[in-house]
Amino acid sequence: MRITVKTETCVGAGQCVLSAPDVFDQDDDGLVTVLDAEPGPEHSDDVNLAWQLCPSGSITVTEPAVQD
Repeated sequence: MRITVKTETCVGAGQCVLSAPDVFDQDDDGLVTVLDAEPGPEHSDDVNLAWQLCPSGSITVTEPAVQD
């Protein structure tokens, strides 16, 4: 999985950090930062929860294309 964020739309709610603290953090202004843009599968559930709970929709999670 690959994570991208839009700090310009982040409202600093912190749901991402609470859901996946190994993957997300907040800067001095409370805006989301990504600690690991390509976390392993062990973080999948936490990252997906953070994505769903983000009130501003600032988190995007994409899965890599499957190679044949």
